[in-house]
Amino acid sequence: MPSPVNTFKSRLKSGETQIGLWVALGDPSVAELCAGTGFDWLVIDGEHGPNGLRDMLAQLRAIGGKTHPVVRTRDDNRAEIKQILDIGAQTLLVPMIESADQAREVVRSVLYPPAGVRGVGAALARASEFGAIADYLPTANDEVCLLLQVENRAGMAALDDILAVDGIDGVFVGPADLAADMGFAGHPGAPEVQAVVNDALQRIRAAGRAAGILTSDLDLAHGYARDGIDFLAIGSDVGVLRSGLKALRAAF
Repeated sequence: MPSPVNTFKSRLKSGETQIGLWVALGDPSVAELCAGTGFDWLVIDGEHGPNGLRDMLAQLRAIGGKTHPVVRTRDDNRAEIKQILDIGAQTLLVPMIESADQAREVVRSVLYPPAGVRGVGAALARASEFGAIADYLPTANDEVCLLLQVENRAGMAALDDILAVDGIDGVFVGPADLAADMGFAGHPGAPEVQAVVNDALQRIRAAGRAAGILTSDLDLAHGYARDGIDFLAIGSDVGVLRSGLKALRAAF
């Protein structure tokens, strides 16, 4: 029996826009609730959310097969990436990529030898159903989906070199950090920022990679969808909960 098929990865090649939601509260019940609301993918946020390895594991279990979980790592730490894959994540979003060399090392981190350097411990791992998936090792590499996050001026300057690295499935543009780095902190919708964002998204897709972004501005989101972006997050559990509660209180 081979590694489970990564449906998110296979759909990236279909040309349709997959709609996602950020899950940052770090709670399995929140993740479970979000998983049943119709989104194509959810991000378990290990960079800014209060998530350790066991928190991620609990949320992966809570999400189950209801939708596709994407885990955003804290950074490009190789040991942490290995553990996140071992607990069953198949799609990773790695933040703050600034060079082709860094991108190349992340690719090596997610793949088993000889293609990469991922440590072999599948017999102990949830990813292989604790050894029940007999052909996990020879098939796992094909089902790993690697998304790299480019989100500052250094990353944008190196974008074409990053896109040329083999083993990258998609590149996610981080508008909040990019805006701050450009001097527009808190204003990712500023025209100057959006010009850079849209240019990057076009370059990503022209290079044959999937392009992704997060925005809670639905006007921007509809524009990205019309442009054919491949994976688009349109909000977060935090934002939806806060806005919903405020609207409810205001209405009463």
